[in-house]
Amino acid sequence: MNPQEIQISGRSIGPEHPPYVICELSGNHNGSLDRALQMIDAAAATGCDAIKLQTYTPDTITLDSDRPEFQVRGGLWDGQSLYQLYAQAYTPFEWHAPLFERARELGVTLFSSPFDPTAVDLLEALDTPAYKIASFELIDLPLVAYVASKRKPIIMSTGMATHGEIRAAVETARNHGCKELVLLHCVSSYPAQVADANVRTVPALASEFGCPTGLSDHTFGTAASVAAIALGACVIEKHFTLARADGGPDAGFSMEPDEFRQLVQDCRHAHQALGQAHFRTLESEQGSLQFRRSLYVVRDTARGEALTEAHVRSIRPGLGLHPARLWDVLGRPASRDLVRGEPLAVGMVEGLEG
Repeated sequence: MNPQEIQISGRSIGPEHPPYVICELSGNHNGSLDRALQMIDAAAATGCDAIKLQTYTPDTITLDSDRPEFQVRGGLWDGQSLYQLYAQAYTPFEWHAPLFERARELGVTLFSSPFDPTAVDLLEALDTPAYKIASFELIDLPLVAYVASKRKPIIMSTGMATHGEIRAAVETARNHGCKELVLLHCVSSYPAQVADANVRTVPALASEFGCPTGLSDHTFGTAASVAAIALGACVIEKHFTLARADGGPDAGFSMEPDEFRQLVQDCRHAHQALGQAHFRTLESEQGSLQFRRSLYVVRDTARGEALTEAHVRSIRPGLGLHPARLWDVLGRPASRDLVRGEPLAVGMVEGLEG
């Protein structure tokens, strides 16, 4: 397979294809399976290509500890311990089967970010079509290796990572069975500032690692995602919620359904607008050609009268001689009486050749 192209559930992903837009549910279900199912429904209705979960429990991702390093200071989650945060945000393992089933019923791809081997085993049992490696887990090379051993496509976020860390993760994935890899540029701040987006990293990743690339976007709005598409992003990932006002761990930087629908549309239109580089008249432009400039008689002129800029000008529409012929026309006599409003032609000017 072309290293610049992969497939997930039969959908080709690469520079020649429309961008693959992933709707990240994260923990915005607020602890309700019913709400999580509603989110699957609403996400599918946006036209996204895939929906993504996060698969962990508080005990598989951290420790319930009062030590200072386990406490969050500043930002959206200030004052919580890591354990408290993940206890609020996690998607219980037993929810995964009904969520996968709902997505299949709707015909939309669903996969997840596993955070430990037990999560990988659960997702394998559910026949996940792909895996996501989160930015914070990129350096967990044993986890990357275990995911890669399942020989399914991997989408890997690179937030916070150095060049060496990205290379180590990529080599680990490839050495352990991953043949289809996508790297997502990511800024791991929540929300991320658009001035920090640095989306020029997207084509740099593609050049350096020889795989499709994209953006995991934590900024507000669609500007960073659209800019990334213009630079070659094949995948866009963005967080999703039914309503920010409902709260949730990631609600503050998540898109509501109408906003996500606009994101999908903007990304696809941006890719469509790239087209191909060319210097030719398009079929759609043919009707406009007649309204380009050309040489017209702008004052009644007697036969034999020398033509000046008072007699002939370059104006719209485009049925007369090419404007560049003005230099050939000026100073020559009219070969017949000319009437204001006539398009100038070769036979109307003495000595003028075609």
